[in-house]
This record gives sequence, C-alpha cells and structure tokens, in this order.
Amino acid sequence: MKKKSGLGKGLAALLQDINHEENFLEEQDANLVREPVSVSKVGDGIDQIPIDDIIPNPDQPRKKFDETALLELSDSIRIHGVIQPIVVTPKDGKYMIIAGERRYRASKLAKLTTMPAVVRRYSESQIKEIALIENLQREDLNPIEAAMGIKQLMDEYKCTQEAVAERIGKSRPAVTNYLRLLTLTDPVIELVKQNRLSAGHAKCLVSVTDPDAQLKFAKSASDGKMSVRDIEKAVRVYLNPEKYAKKNPPISIELRELINDMQHVFATKVKAIGNDRKGRIYIDYYTKDDLDRIHTLIARIKK
Repeated sequence: MKKKSGLGKGLAALLQDINHEENFLEEQDANLVREPVSVSKVGDGIDQIPIDDIIPNPDQPRKKFDETALLELSDSIRIHGVIQPIVVTPKDGKYMIIAGERRYRASKLAKLTTMPAVVRRYSESQIKEIALIENLQREDLNPIEAAMGIKQLMDEYKCTQEAVAERIGKSRPAVTNYLRLLTLTDPVIELVKQNRLSAGHAKCLVSVTDPDAQLKFAKSASDGKMSVRDIEKAVRVYLNPEKYAKKNPPISIELRELINDMQHVFATKVKAIGNDRKGRIYIDYYTKDDLDRIHTLIARIKK
C-alpha cells in the first residue's frame, strides 16, 4: 500500500511526520539547514531557544494580533511560562516560526529570554501550507479570513473542498458555506470583516444578486438589528414576492429599520404586523422594570 504524503494530513500529523527530514533535504538549500548553536535541550524533542534567535515567518497569513488578548496571554506566560512549545525550522542561522507566533509575541512582551520550541525541518511548500492550516484552525478567525485561507489552499495546492475540510478539521458543508461568502459584494464582505455582520446573516444574502439590495439588507441586519431568522424571511419574501404577497404582506426595509430602532431604544422585543400604510406595532415587556423603563422613555418623549 502506498504511504500517504505528509501534506495530506492535518496540522498535528504534519508536525509529527517522521519523514519530513528526507523531504526537506531534497527540497531545501544549504542556508536553510544551518542551525544556530545556542540551544538548550529540554527533552521529549523540545528545545529551549533564545528569543533573539527566533524570527517570524514573513509569509504568515495572519497579519493582525489582538493587543488585549496578547497582553492577557503575556500575563499568563509571565506567571506560568509557555505551556505549549512553538514549532520552528532552521533558517539562515536563526529559527523561523512555523506555528505559534502569537505565543512568541506574548513571550517577548513578558520579557522572556528563551522559550520552548520543537525544531522541525520542512520544505518551503510545507512551511506555507502548515502556516495556512494553523491560521485556519484559530478559534477567533473572522469568517472572511477563513474563506480566503480556504480558497488559497484550494488554489495553490489544487485541493478539493473535501481535502481542505479534512486538513482543517471542518465539515465539507462548512467549507462550502465559507467559500460562498466570497461571492458577496465588497461592501457586505467588509461588514463581515468588521464583525458587524455574522457569517449566518451574510450567508442568507448570497442569493440576493442585486448589489444595492444585498447591501441594503446587510445594513438593516448589521450590528445585531435582525436575527438570522428575520433576515432569512426577509430575503425569501424579496426573492418570491408573488408567493408571499397574499399570505404575508412584506414589511418594507424602512419599517424594519424603525422596528430595529425601537428595539434598541426600548431594549426589548418589538414587532410589527402590517405594512407602511396600516398595521400594529407591539412592544413586549417581561418584568416591572421593563415597563418602568418604557414608561420613563415615553415620559421623556412627551416633554
């Protein structure tokens, strides 16, 4: 049976691949295999490396790091040390980070002089792919960043959606949904990048092909002003107006925006039945405090 290539495995398997040495020596130049000498052996394949000998990967897909989160991790490292070693590869007399740049940055903030690392030898192609896969496995990854990383993996490594799903530990439908986000217009994509529109909301807008209508829906739903179910319903009505005209007269975007504003002001659920010409608006309250708050707001408006 033919043995699978390390590139067909997930990140954890790639980092433990015992065949990487042979592949590396076949593909890398002499500069990359030159190792620094200022390394202390910790054991279990982990080295203690001076931070000054570690360099970031210039091709790291992740360019921005949350400063608050870095400071919190730095405080933890200052107290408990680096619990999980980073992964590096020898490069031009230094060690280039393959996985763990966030831990490296936090360790520098904590003013550590050395940090634990696992030294591995990878080809340039493997380095790039591992960096992409590690980036895609971040918990705080923005949906658009994830979609772009998936597309890059598919384009550069000729991967199918199934192969990408296996490598990053996600389902194939999840990969498909990420890629669909890239078909949205640029202004809507920007709202998702800014975390003003969730992936769930954005996914509902993929079927809205008119750019102006798509953006209008996106702005109406942004910043939590509409639930995913609300935007799904609004898009269904927009795409099939004849089907819903008699059964459920559609609420205009302007009326929806009014309802959203009322919900924000009263800090409770507000719903409308009808249309721009005739209907009812319901304001819910669940406690006496809710009712008192609404009463106070109405009193201010009367003045």
